Amino acid sequence: MIGVFDLFSKRQSALRGEVPDVYTYDNIPNKLRVQIIHIIRSFTKTEYYDQGKFFETLHKILCKEYGVFTLKQNEWDDDYNYEKIILEYLLKTDNFEHVLDIIEIFYTYFYSNDKKDLTEKTFSELNHRFKENGVGYVLESKQILRIDSQIIHSDIVKPTLNILNESIYSGANEEFLKAHEHYRSNRNQECLNECLKSFESILKAICDKNSWSYNQNDTSKRLIKICFDNNLIPAYLQTQFSSLQQLFESGVPTIRNKNSGHGQGVQQIQVTNEVTSYMLHLTATNLLFLTQQEKLLHT
Repeated sequence: MIGVFDLFSKRQSALRGEVPDVYTYDNIPNKLRVQIIHIIRSFTKTEYYDQGKFFETLHKILCKEYGVFTLKQNEWDDDYNYEKIILEYLLKTDNFEHVLDIIEIFYTYFYSNDKKDLTEKTFSELNHRFKENGVGYVLESKQILRIDSQIIHSDIVKPTLNILNESIYSGANEEFLKAHEHYRSNRNQECLNECLKSFESILKAICDKNSWSYNQNDTSKRLIKICFDNNLIPAYLQTQFSSLQQLFESGVPTIRNKNSGHGQGVQQIQVTNEVTSYMLHLTATNLLFLTQQEKLLHT
């Protein structure tokens, strides 16, 4: 499979400062769409897959979910080449989220542990193309996630998702991915709700893993206390980070409670993208820290 080439023209563009340093979220440029089509075509033409069946299946899924009979640009055209229909739709649709839908389904349909190396190389290239074109999305854990900073994503979000792949953290993983899905779609209040759920789920999972007693209806504040009482954070670290518990208590739970967890009253509460982004990445940082500390209990 042909991968990414560091062309002369790319290097010159970088030297001239023409590489985008700010992500866009509501537009998939034509260049990127064409690159995605090249990747899909290259992958589906391997000896491993029946490409005709794949594109027909993909067409059926999308038509059903979008509530339409066909994705053809000219629905009276008698040509039912499903590869042509899907890729032409990907190239021409005005709905950028539909482009992301196609990428997600493409990944889900083809991902196989038997061909993991080939699959991962393909989607590593997809993520490279997103970054290269300044489009703020990445494919992780079989989902398209919105990213605000490549550093935050690589240093915090990605390691968090890796840890949450453990079966005992499946509930927290599902809720954290839902939070990302809501964030991508600007459903900010829903994002905050899922953030708190994932935070509470990770605390309960740690308690379960270590047989620490708690009640299912315990609040995050109570769960945090249980974890501290059981030396999830060693005494010498609690002294060094004397405000850590306060940070946890006033971080994830409080933001969610003040912004989305209660009735709005007369004045409708607007949860800004900035608050939501902070909340999402604060949650990731806390999940990562807590799970890493739990591992240290057994070393």
